[in-house]
Amino acid sequence: MITAVLIDDDQHLRTGLKALLERYAGDIHIISEAESVKTGVALLEKTQPQVIFLDIHLSDGTGFDILEQLAKTKGKTTAHIVFITAHEQYAVKAFKFSALDFLLKPVDPEELQHTIAKIKEAVGKGNSFEHIDLLLENIRKKVDNFKRIALSTSDGIHLFEVSDIIRCEAKANYTEFFIKNHKPVLISKTLKEYEELLTEHGFERIHQSHLINLSYLKSYIKSDGGYVIMADNTHIPIAQSKKERLQELIKAL
Repeated sequence: MITAVLIDDDQHLRTGLKALLERYAGDIHIISEAESVKTGVALLEKTQPQVIFLDIHLSDGTGFDILEQLAKTKGKTTAHIVFITAHEQYAVKAFKFSALDFLLKPVDPEELQHTIAKIKEAVGKGNSFEHIDLLLENIRKKVDNFKRIALSTSDGIHLFEVSDIIRCEAKANYTEFFIKNHKPVLISKTLKEYEELLTEHGFERIHQSHLINLSYLKSYIKSDGGYVIMADNTHIPIAQSKKERLQELIKAL
């Protein structure tokens, strides 16, 4: 049995989420609920759940206020946190850049099932508060031009400057990151997911398996089918359908 608490100021959401958990995750048990920062802090001071479902926006503050107040009295929680948020574009991007689990309101059953699988994998491993701090930093900015990204690997969470990422390469359903002055990092997410996050940061998908940071492009070679040479001296093929756009982007650099 996995113990959880639910902190949200929307009674209908709490009722609905509990019903969905009973249907899809009978082994995740909501042991208590709260609806505000004040009651949330009091609840977490007297309980030690393995999972916290935590609303970002509460009537008297934010979910971050709860974590900050709790840290002063009990220290940082070891519970796995699943944030709940409204469908705001900058917030969704902030979560993805921070490699944190979140649920959008209203909660979609399919998304909840994905989150349940992540919870079961993560419970007991503890938290890296660096990426929660990164989320807080990005949420408060209310912009989507994020400078850092958190990458979750089998051995933990790693934070990198987006500008230090040279390129990304698809490895089946995984993505390998090649980062300046760092060994390659393998992430269990598809290249498409990172293409959606990084395109607005100067990255371009030039091949089914390759996403490159145009800032690290050294040469565009037209022979041998066409390829680029990156700053790390790797040769990356260019898909035929991508050549015209890449040439236009190079002219604009």
